[in-house]
Amino acid sequence: MAEGEMIGVKTRSRVIAHFLLVIGVIVVAFPIYYVFIASTHSIQTILRPPLPLLPGPELVENYGDAMTGGVGRIGGVGVGRLLWNTTVVALGIAFGKIVISMASAYAIVFFRFPLRMVCFWLIFITLMLPVEVRILPTYKVMVDLKLIDTYAGLILPLVASATGTLLFRQFFMTIPNELLEAARVDGAGPWRFFKDILLPLSLTNIAALFVILFIYGWTQYLWPLLVTNSNSMNTIVIALKKMISFADADTPWNLVMVTSMLAILPPILVVVLMQRWFVKGLVETEK
Repeated sequence: MAEGEMIGVKTRSRVIAHFLLVIGVIVVAFPIYYVFIASTHSIQTILRPPLPLLPGPELVENYGDAMTGGVGRIGGVGVGRLLWNTTVVALGIAFGKIVISMASAYAIVFFRFPLRMVCFWLIFITLMLPVEVRILPTYKVMVDLKLIDTYAGLILPLVASATGTLLFRQFFMTIPNELLEAARVDGAGPWRFFKDILLPLSLTNIAALFVILFIYGWTQYLWPLLVTNSNSMNTIVIALKKMISFADADTPWNLVMVTSMLAILPPILVVVLMQRWFVKGLVETEK
């Protein structure tokens, strides 16, 4: 094949690849754009199809009403409060899982104690237990400890992570023994070795796991639904469900669309801002 023909084939392949990529982006992004457009129109416009494809004049009013005025179907709680609740829960779950996972993986890999591997396999086996199996006993514990309608009740039952422990264990096992021996020669104890050597080496893995766990905490539905009775303690996903009525006329669709947009933005920002660390952490974990 001549050089010119090869260049032509590569160019066509590149054009086709970019065309398919653009089509994929449009398919994924159009529903989000549609929700944004709906959030800028009045409820009358939304209920009278077809919906315009350009932003409407109600953007400032709709977002202002949702953030400060409160939503009637959830007791007048503003979206600002819902975002705060969900952020606290998502960050608490993410940081809690990372801390517990690192601590348990550190103990399993670098310490020698009786039944060490039995402990690891007991942690690993919990991956096979569906969440529904643990719901009732966990809820009973939260009731007994009077943690219903509290941030602790929303976060603590979800902070243990067998997946995080497994990922950190696999990474810690790639640490050369020579590094551990050098730390011992320098007089570094277990805490100093963890803080000064292991923690800096684990930053990319922590970042990758943080993105996954933050989104996991942000999108929680079943547990927050059970453990919250007060509208002021609802997460944004629970509030969205409560805002939607069986009758279209009874649903404030403009505020629903605003709440949906504000619920989408934080996870998107986390992924975009930490994309490089996320990919790097996954690649290093694979190695």
